Amino acid sequence: MIFYKAAKSLALSTAALALTITATTAQTGKSVETNQANTTYKPAFAGQTRIGSVKTVTPYTVTVINSELKGPWGMHSLPDGRLLISGKPGTMQILTTNGKIVKTITGFPAVQYQNQGGLLDVNIDPDFATNRMIYWTYAQPGDRGATLAVAKGKLSADETKLENVKVIWEAYPRYKGGGQFGSRLVFDKQGNIFVTSGDRQANDIRVKAQDLSATTGKIIHITKDGKPVAGNPFIGTADAKPEIYAYGFRNQDGLAINPVTGGLWEVEFGPRGGDELNLITKGGNYGWPVVTYGIEYSGGKVYDGIQQKPGTVQPVYYWDPVISPGCMMFYTGNITEWKNNIFVGALSGQHIIRLVIKNNKVVGEERLLTDKNERWRCITTGKDGAIYAATDGGKLYKIAKK
Repeated sequence: MIFYKAAKSLALSTAALALTITATTAQTGKSVETNQANTTYKPAFAGQTRIGSVKTVTPYTVTVINSELKGPWGMHSLPDGRLLISGKPGTMQILTTNGKIVKTITGFPAVQYQNQGGLLDVNIDPDFATNRMIYWTYAQPGDRGATLAVAKGKLSADETKLENVKVIWEAYPRYKGGGQFGSRLVFDKQGNIFVTSGDRQANDIRVKAQDLSATTGKIIHITKDGKPVAGNPFIGTADAKPEIYAYGFRNQDGLAINPVTGGLWEVEFGPRGGDELNLITKGGNYGWPVVTYGIEYSGGKVYDGIQQKPGTVQPVYYWDPVISPGCMMFYTGNITEWKNNIFVGALSGQHIIRLVIKNNKVVGEERLLTDKNERWRCITTGKDGAIYAATDGGKLYKIAKK
C-alpha cells in the first residue's frame, strides 16, 4: 500500500486554513442545527460547523412538476433548456421544464442496480450542440465485483438511443458490494472531466482511499477519452495512478465548480457525523479514513479518532449529526440573494441546504423545503433561472422566483 506525504505547498494545516478563510458576517441567527452532535470533537477553526443561520426574503414558489421518475440520480440542462435526467435502473429521460417526459433514452451498458449502484450521474459535452455527446457514470457489473465506470455515447437524432457507446474509464479495484460509488461528473474549463470515485464503504477496502495505487476514494481528472490529464499531481510517482487529482474521500455525491472563482468544491458523506464540504486542492489529501469528524455506525472511533493531522486538508465545513449530502450546485439563477450560493440536497436530512460562501468560507446556512419530507438526490439551475430538484421518491420539483 502506498501512502503519499503531501508537500508543504499542497497541504493546509489547521492554522493555515483558519487564516486562509477568516470569517465574514453574513449570519443573522442561531444555527439551523439544534440536535445533539454524535461526538464531542472540536472544530479546527471558528465557523467550521454550526454556523449562524440566514433566511431568504425573496418570494418563491415550489411546485411538483412530475411524480413518475424512476430512481432519478443525475440531472443536467440541455442547450434548449429541457432537462436530461438519469434513472438508476438503467435509462435516461428528457423532460420539459413543465415536467412532461418527452423522450426515454436507451442503449446504455448493463448496470449493477443494487443498493447504491445503478446508472448514476450524467453530463453533456461542452460542445453538445454540435457533437451530441453524453457522458455518464454507472456501477459496472463484473465477475470480480462491481466498479465505477465512466462512459460516453452520441445521442441519436430522434433522441431515443445512444450510439457508439464507449467506456472510457473504470475504477480500480473492483469490489463485491453495492456501496458508495461516489460518482459525480463535471467538466472543467478545458473540457476535461473531474469524477468522484467513492471508497466502496466496507472496512477492508475503504483504507484504499489513502492508497495511490487504487482509484477508490479519489477525485479523478481525465480527458474525454479517459486518459490522465497532463499536469495531474501524481504523474511520475511510483505505482500511483496518474489520473488521481486528490485523495482521502469517503463517498462524494456532490461536485461542482464555482462559476466565479473556478474553485472545485465537493460534498461527501461521513459515517455517523462528519459530512464534509471541501474545497479541492490539486494533490491534496482529505484524510479519510484516518482523519474524520465522524464515528463508526457502531458508535466507536474510526481508527484512532483523529480530526486534524499534518499533511491533510481540513473541510471548509462539516455537519454532525449528518444531513447525508446527495448532490450540490452553485446557484446561477435569477434570485439575487442566492447568487453563487451553494445548494446541497440532503437525503436523511430531508431538506435543501443553502450555504452562503464568502472568501471560501461558509458564513450562513439555511434549510429550505423542510416541510416536504423528501430525500433530495439531484439538483440543477435551469436555463430559465429556476431550480430543478429530484427526489428518491421520483418527484421533480421546480423552485422559481415569484
